[in-house]
Amino acid sequence: MDTDVYSTEIKIDFSTDLSYLLRFVFLKIFLLENLGYNKRTEAGRGEEKMNRFTIGICQLRVEEDKKKNIEKAERMIREAVHQGSQVVVLPEMFQCPYENKYFPLYAEEYPGETTTFLSRLAQELKIYLIGGSIPERAGDILYNTSYIFDGKGQCIGRHRKMHLFDIDIEGGIRFKESDTLGYGGEVTVVDTEYCKIGVAICYDMRFPELMRLMALEGAVVMIVPAAFNLTTGPAHWDILIKARALDNQVYFVAASPARNMDASYHAYGHSAIANPWGEIVAQAHEEEMILYGEIDLDKVKKIRKELPLLKHRRIDLYDVIKK
Repeated sequence: MDTDVYSTEIKIDFSTDLSYLLRFVFLKIFLLENLGYNKRTEAGRGEEKMNRFTIGICQLRVEEDKKKNIEKAERMIREAVHQGSQVVVLPEMFQCPYENKYFPLYAEEYPGETTTFLSRLAQELKIYLIGGSIPERAGDILYNTSYIFDGKGQCIGRHRKMHLFDIDIEGGIRFKESDTLGYGGEVTVVDTEYCKIGVAICYDMRFPELMRLMALEGAVVMIVPAAFNLTTGPAHWDILIKARALDNQVYFVAASPARNMDASYHAYGHSAIANPWGEIVAQAHEEEMILYGEIDLDKVKKIRKELPLLKHRRIDLYDVIKK
């Protein structure tokens, strides 16, 4: 409070009824102008908050010790929130080494140790938490699953990886997720207080039809926990991130584990955020770190108005339809 103004006010002689009325009016004006009770200002702050928010990507190095991975994730999530993140993203298989032999050993039913931890932390920190992915056990089937939690700790979405990573690249890498994992079958778009967010996992991002379905369901931000490797990463990572952002005029967020050369699977790292113009606006290197980026929803609206790709589709000739 401005003590000089206050001191001046209390020296006024309030000896009549009119003086008391003037005193009341003076104090009301003083409170409105000097203590921040301006409704238009508050409304403006609210609008700004809804149109912009910060995402933090926890690019953590995954080890064999599940407990230590979860503890490290908690430290990084807390730091991301301390630095102002309202939405925090973990990488694919953040508590489990990316290898078929580990998936059954680290798998959990829902709710389980890891999802309970994610729910508790999201509620405590009042954030949206995209829990990377973990091996999920559902009866006799294992899935590569991402759980999404809101600031009340409620699970508002679950994405099971739809496209499994079964590849054999000469001179590069061979991997077959379907040896242990089952196929997901749902497009995942969740409502948040900011906007609709689409969530997919790793190999899913190579399929533009899925990304387009998320855009048609209203997603203006797409978040993909993904563990590309040293064969596919240098060749395709940046291209895919920019292409998916540009194709759908969205913010595209790709969250990788940090590179661990002591593991059998070497993640590429280089977590990144691309804007709806197809530009990478934030990118990590390969080491463990937290990457931050601002999401500007007005920018999405502006670009979609100036270059209305989605409106110009010839749906009389072709379309992408969810079955």
